[in-house]
Amino acid sequence: MEQRERAVRLWFDMWLKKADLGILSLFSEDAVYIESWGPEYHGAQKIKLWFDEWNTRGTVLQWDILQFFHREDQTVVQWYFRNQMNGGRVEAFDGLSLIRWDPAGRICFLQEFGCNESRYDPYQDGPVPKFREGSAAWF
Repeated sequence: MEQRERAVRLWFDMWLKKADLGILSLFSEDAVYIESWGPEYHGAQKIKLWFDEWNTRGTVLQWDILQFFHREDQTVVQWYFRNQMNGGRVEAFDGLSLIRWDPAGRICFLQEFGCNESRYDPYQDGPVPKFREGSAAWF
């Protein structure tokens, strides 16, 4: 479990430092990575390409690990994430990562789940719900 937690912390640190500190050894050659808002990357080389390219357009400001859950060859990580894109837009959300490990201890599957941090109680004024106007943002 400690080795898996170190690997996840390394992955998050890479983003915070904007530096590839071993992507190709962290992920299996045929790994699948699914972002919470839709993009999907197949293979460690594609994950590295995405990492390198994304870091030319934005900066991860914060990626805090709140807790880990482990079961057999899987780990779930609860976290809080905040970034700023080069145009100034800041994005922040709560999330989970579901990770599956290969026998060599590398990440072979990672799927993120995001949760909008702008939450509210639609029943705060009574039994008839009042929802916010407009489209719901995924985060």
